[in-house]
Amino acid sequence: MTAFARRARASAGRMHPELSLVSYTLLGHLEERDGCRATDLAAHYALDKSTVSRQVSALERAGLVERRPDPDDQRVQVLHLTEAGRQILAQVTRRRRAAFRERLADWEEGDLVRFAAYLERYNNARPDTGGGEGAG
Repeated sequence: MTAFARRARASAGRMHPELSLVSYTLLGHLEERDGCRATDLAAHYALDKSTVSRQVSALERAGLVERRPDPDDQRVQVLHLTEAGRQILAQVTRRRRAAFRERLADWEEGDLVRFAAYLERYNNARPDTGGGEGAG
């Protein structure tokens, strides 16, 4: 798992030099949820609020994320992808998928089916509440 995590972090840098694996993960979550609060990101990924704050600040400076008032509670700020954020996320996602296709191209169908089932099982397992490796 450590080698997998290292490889994922390294490949994130190759996909887009300004987008770390954590940043990519946070952008993906914002897209999937159509926005959320920074505290929701921290809770979902079991990250410290200061870590999320630094990541979000960097994404804001890069023009990939913006804050908007929550329509239900004007005191709350909700993070949303900007159009540039959507474009970069789409670009990185296309590159990641191409890299996965290339890496798995010579796998037999049965191996791919088992691998997908194991990944799904792993991803749906009870989350570690100890902080661990961070996002992802």
